[in-house]
Amino acid sequence: MGISNIMCLSGDGVQVGDHPGAKPVFDLDSMSSLEIIRGMRDNARFQSGRMLSSSPKVFLGAAANPFMPDHKFRVTRLAKKIAAGAQFVQTQYCFDIPLLEEYMDQVRDQGLDQKVFILVGVGPLPSARGAEFIRSKVPGVHIPDAIIKRLAGAENQKEEGKKICIEMMQQIKQIKGISGVHIMAFRMEETVAEMVQAAGVLGGRVPWYPGDRCLGRPERRAQSI
Repeated sequence: MGISNIMCLSGDGVQVGDHPGAKPVFDLDSMSSLEIIRGMRDNARFQSGRMLSSSPKVFLGAAANPFMPDHKFRVTRLAKKIAAGAQFVQTQYCFDIPLLEEYMDQVRDQGLDQKVFILVGVGPLPSARGAEFIRSKVPGVHIPDAIIKRLAGAENQKEEGKKICIEMMQQIKQIKGISGVHIMAFRMEETVAEMVQAAGVLGGRVPWYPGDRCLGRPERRAQSI
């Protein structure tokens, strides 16, 4: 199908979904999924032992949450996911830079930053009320009181949420061992390009557009190169 990246997640429990009475099934979690796909890729073999005629060429990823207690266990869990086959990791939303720095200190101490690409999750908050909802309803999201207070005191809360996200990107860029960010802008997708440009995290790089060659736009293609 042309898919070259796979992110393996255990997912949230059924109790937080639309059908809380559904029966949970735990045949696989993120680590067992990683191990199965890695075996298919590296050994051309299913978990059952049956051989594949050709192995999938995929880059494997997993999720991490540096902001959930027990914080030391989070680094241990990251190490287990790397051992299972994770080559890149995307974290839950980051709104607490000091907590992220503590996590990365432990990651570097164990040399894990040399084994995996770490992408920190960021995103704009629409309002203080929205932040309260996310903090209370979305599993694993940690939003400090100071962030909500700042939003509540802003004249334009949506713009303030964008500013916070821009500041987060700029601060995260300075933390050793982090490879980049991934932006989650639920119902605020139109703000992504603006925030990236405002943060200056791209430096002098110019985005590459896969369709440029097909569209016959040599001026943009030359600029991208």
